[in-house]
Amino acid sequence: MAKTSTQRTLSVYLYIPNIIGYMRIVLNCIAFAQCFSNRKLFSALYFISFVGDGIDGWFARKFNQVSTFGAVLDMVTDRVSTACLLVILSQFYRPGLIFLFLLALDIASHWLQMYSTFLSGKASHKDVKDSTNWLFKAYYGNRFFMAYCCVASEVIYIILFLLAENQSESVLVVLANNVSKISPLSFLVTLALFGWAIKQAINVIQMKTAADMCVLYDLNRKQ
Repeated sequence: MAKTSTQRTLSVYLYIPNIIGYMRIVLNCIAFAQCFSNRKLFSALYFISFVGDGIDGWFARKFNQVSTFGAVLDMVTDRVSTACLLVILSQFYRPGLIFLFLLALDIASHWLQMYSTFLSGKASHKDVKDSTNWLFKAYYGNRFFMAYCCVASEVIYIILFLLAENQSESVLVVLANNVSKISPLSFLVTLALFGWAIKQAINVIQMKTAADMCVLYDLNRKQ
């Protein structure tokens, strides 16, 4: 009986999407090890790891290998990698507190969402059908829209990382200078900034919605 249980546990760990998740972690470790010596290599490896987030989801649905462990692994990998990049950016730009605030918002929002999902008994943190906020429902209800916002956020951070030249630059000045220029980069920055802004709005909405759900759970339990 114990052997069968062990085999079942091992099979989940060896799901194709989870193996992709392990590969993403390895890529991120290599990327951050090279971030100060080879920025282009870091950016390439970091972005490939990020793309893997969409690929593992496709494999999970394709082979019916959706798992709670895989969802948690995915979220932890995303949050940790983004947090590390934001910490690095906080050392390159002023005010660095902006990036630390974004880091705190990102982690708090997703942690609360995941926790409230378990409290409500839902299978996925992306199940927001009962939400009254149209933007929140549109974000999780449309994979292409969500992918655009997530990619846009990471692209903005990668561009800022590649553009950083010293430790006294203003992030607002750097972004304004690049947006004002007529070039492919300015178009990419503008497009990414729009998606980034929506992503931050979603983080705020998500945090408030999840907090409300936690409070409602306590109220229902006391009745």
